[in-house]
Amino acid sequence: MSMKHHHRGGLELSASKSFVSKKLTFFLCIGFFCAGTLFSDRMWPEPEANVVSREASDERLHLVSDDCDSSKKSLKLESKDSLGEAYKSPDAIQTLDKTISTLEMELVAARAAQESIMNGSPVSDDFKLPETATRRKYLMVVGVNTAFSSRKRRDSVRATWMPPGEDRKKLEEDKGIIMRFVIGHSATPGGILDRAIQAEESKHGDFLRLDHVEGYLELSAKTKSYFTTAYALWDADFYVKVDDDVHVNIATLGAELARYRMKPRVYIGCMKSGPVLAQKGVRYHEPEYWKFGEEGNKYFRHATGQLYAISRELASYISINQNVLHKYVNEDVSLGSWFLGLDVEHVDDRRLCCGTTDCEWKAQAGNMCVASFDWSCSGICRSADRMKDVHRRCGEGPNALLAASF
Repeated sequence: MSMKHHHRGGLELSASKSFVSKKLTFFLCIGFFCAGTLFSDRMWPEPEANVVSREASDERLHLVSDDCDSSKKSLKLESKDSLGEAYKSPDAIQTLDKTISTLEMELVAARAAQESIMNGSPVSDDFKLPETATRRKYLMVVGVNTAFSSRKRRDSVRATWMPPGEDRKKLEEDKGIIMRFVIGHSATPGGILDRAIQAEESKHGDFLRLDHVEGYLELSAKTKSYFTTAYALWDADFYVKVDDDVHVNIATLGAELARYRMKPRVYIGCMKSGPVLAQKGVRYHEPEYWKFGEEGNKYFRHATGQLYAISRELASYISINQNVLHKYVNEDVSLGSWFLGLDVEHVDDRRLCCGTTDCEWKAQAGNMCVASFDWSCSGICRSADRMKDVHRRCGEGPNALLAASF
């Protein structure tokens, strides 16, 4: 009996513990569930709120983008309007053109100086990099083509139409006219020929030395080198090449060129179109005659080589493209060929090629010649002896340059 009672009591106690254990488990589960829900609500934002926030953000970005686009369009329109106004202003165009021109000349000067240094060739003392702030404008640069053997010719020019020493410097300052004898160097730099020119330069100071080896068959290369060097050194409206056996009236030349100052690309001289000479051994033989078509054809129009002038833009063109410009054996043909295909105005001015027999009566009639020479000699025959006589008969007078206004 007692054993049964004890056994039943044990069963009741075991059942009671099992019931408590289930209740506790149930409440604990509810508690953990509530706690988990509360924890999740605090840690993660509601999806609806996130969507709304993102939509609002996208809308703000869209509005900002529209504002930026509007600002850009407005800025472009304002810029176009401003540029349009600037382009309409002649002063703005002139200033822009001057800036571009200065930069071009500085680039050419730097290239030429670098090539001279690398080649170790003699260069004129004038050949310095231009200073933008102090660079002045000149009317013309007159380069007198000469050779090592032409000392007497140079002296005849100095005694007649090229002012000496201080007068020449005053001409540069007052009238904007640069005048130099143009010569390169010998095949043996520093030899007796170069030393003779250096001594002459020390006395007169009127040479422009080129990075060029002298030679009759190299006149085209010398012409190219002259325009390139002169353009780098001096900012002029015109660049003139003349031979040292030609008489020139400088004031008349300046007045004639000044008429074309507003022409951007002008090529002035006595235009001709001579025959292409295919036969070897004759003077002015053209080795590349086959390029000009059938035998007996003529050259294209070009200025005769005794004297011609080109405007600043054409000198710039030669400087920039010097490495790709073809050289014919005759330098006047080469120069004319360089301008083929360009929008260049050719000016045929017969006052640049008067004869020494008719320049006198033309001067008496008030039609002063710019240049005079003998066609039969392609210059003044025996110019070293006759230059003074031609100057006396055909010259414009000692006060012409002083009274000239360009």
